[in-house]
Amino acid sequence: MKNTFLALISLILLSILFSCSSTNKIATIKPEPSQNTPMAYKTTTSFVSMPMEVSLKEIENQLNKALTGLIYEDNNLEDDKTEMKIWKTGTIKLIEKDGKIKSVLPLKIWSKIKYGTEFMGLNDTREIDLNGTITLLSTAKLSNWKMNTSSVIEDFEWSESPTILVAGKKVPITYIISPTLSIFKSKVAKKIDDAIEKSCDFKPYVLNVLETLGTPFKTSEQYETWFKMNPIEVYVTDAQLQKSKIKMNLGLKCTMQTMVGQEPKNVFDKESVTFKPVATVPDKTTATVAAISTYESASRIITKNFQGKEFASGSRKITVQKVDLWSKDGKMIIALDMTGSINGSIYLSGIPNYNSVTKEIYFEQMDYVLNTKGLLTKTANWLLQGVILRKIQENCRYSIKENLDEGKKSLLPYLSNYSPMKGVFVNGTLNDFEFEKVELTNEAIIAFITTSGKLNIKIDGME
Repeated sequence: MKNTFLALISLILLSILFSCSSTNKIATIKPEPSQNTPMAYKTTTSFVSMPMEVSLKEIENQLNKALTGLIYEDNNLEDDKTEMKIWKTGTIKLIEKDGKIKSVLPLKIWSKIKYGTEFMGLNDTREIDLNGTITLLSTAKLSNWKMNTSSVIEDFEWSESPTILVAGKKVPITYIISPTLSIFKSKVAKKIDDAIEKSCDFKPYVLNVLETLGTPFKTSEQYETWFKMNPIEVYVTDAQLQKSKIKMNLGLKCTMQTMVGQEPKNVFDKESVTFKPVATVPDKTTATVAAISTYESASRIITKNFQGKEFASGSRKITVQKVDLWSKDGKMIIALDMTGSINGSIYLSGIPNYNSVTKEIYFEQMDYVLNTKGLLTKTANWLLQGVILRKIQENCRYSIKENLDEGKKSLLPYLSNYSPMKGVFVNGTLNDFEFEKVELTNEAIIAFITTSGKLNIKIDGME
């Protein structure tokens, strides 16, 4: 009986001792993360203006590569009573003249002409040799990404006297050939137009540039961050010849993403890109980038914000040791592991937002999770005071300025004479990033950031 009484007294004393202790151990209910599908979020489209210019010298180079040796051959005498072969004998030169392309072509022309009548076989053929320089004047335009020209011959300048084959001998006919040049003019001009169209098809070059830009590339080794652009549509205006350059405006509709972790798949498909002719293209680039922060990295950064800090109310004090973040029902859950007057974990909820001045992610409407609040009312009512919550909220933020600066820095090499392929150069400018919105997934906080700038593509020196 005595031992029972002593045990009862001891139990009462222990209860009084613990009830008077300044430290309370709380056991709160953890709000479980939302079980969503793997990371997926709504993407917004960006528009990239890409003025494009091709030097006349570049077209000249491509034309000379396309046309070598025998450039035209017609062996059918019966269709139009003319056979013809044309050889290029020197370098073709292109210059601008009054908004048109002037072409100077050194050519050798051999032609067999059938004349007379079919009645009783009264007809004959003659072979004509022409060797000289032909000057054409061409009106240029862009159609289906190919440069089309409509050329007319302005002049012939003979390096050798034109001849006609008579009885096996070449007889000079300079004095009579000029009036008959109409036989050759249309065929020679058509051949040059066909060659320009074939050698000046820009669509493959544009697609190669888009394929390069659409290939994911790593922007940060430290954060394992990848940038990815997905082209959707390409717009193009009519081409114009200005100052010895063919100029046109391209517009690219696309999506842009910044991914964290493994390298994203390259899903670029040349066949899926739509090309549309338009009258005008805005000269400003507007881009929306999805900047992704994993909860793990955000938790690590916010935990550092609490290091060495105490939060007090009267004589009671707490220190936050660790912070964890996850999403639940469209809100952020902030788990705080603390020591001091209270030992254990409490859970707060808040809505993420972005401070464009400090470039920080922070949390609005922060409050204690309801299934925590009832327990805290019994064990540590003082912690519910607004002053403590405000102090905690001030530290529940983290800057993505370094990520943005790193991302912008990583993009700059692609805007400074970047050459995705030989003879194609990309230059541009990029303005500061501006916040648009925040979305939550079960894996990360996604801040959608917009920026603007300018971009241009120059083609000069292709193989």
